[in-house]
Amino acid sequence: MTQTPARLLIIGPQGSGKGTQGARIADLLGIPTVSTGDVFRANVKDGTELGLKVKALIDAGDLVPDDLTSEIVRDRLEQEDAAEGFLLDGYPRNLGQVGDLDAFLDGRGEPLTAVIELSVPRDESIARLSRRAAEQGRSDDNEESIAKRLSIYESETAPILDVYRERGIVDEIDGVGSLDEITERIAAALAARGITA
Repeated sequence: MTQTPARLLIIGPQGSGKGTQGARIADLLGIPTVSTGDVFRANVKDGTELGLKVKALIDAGDLVPDDLTSEIVRDRLEQEDAAEGFLLDGYPRNLGQVGDLDAFLDGRGEPLTAVIELSVPRDESIARLSRRAAEQGRSDDNEESIAKRLSIYESETAPILDVYRERGIVDEIDGVGSLDEITERIAAALAARGITA
């Protein structure tokens, strides 16, 4: 059996654990995680011009514009370490970005091979984000911005799952449980698609 390339997207509401699980799965498969959040935070930390713009947007609970986000992701996917596979985290977030990503990947003849949907109840997401705010002191994890981001997820991001479901590449994973249990669920779903380490 030919191994399926690991060109993955992990998706779920804020607080679903997608950053943690994405890093674990990418490590397991030996592919890079392409996290728009990490790229944005690195720019904020370094005080770049982009970082200052991003910080103002994030602090207000707003999202970075699609064209800027798509450009950053395309640049990252063209780097050598992503040639054999990648795991996207935080992109695409809406139907416009799905179109941008499709155009880029189809142009290379390399469509996504699986979408991992981490399913977590809304109250669990809020509880996790509140804990993270307390532990990490993140300015973007206050109650108002958490509610705003979850609403944006529900109205803009959740609908992209319908597009990927039609393509038959979505694996819905129960995102409640221990870190190891959730990782094992994801790995099993990917293995069923021929995506293994």
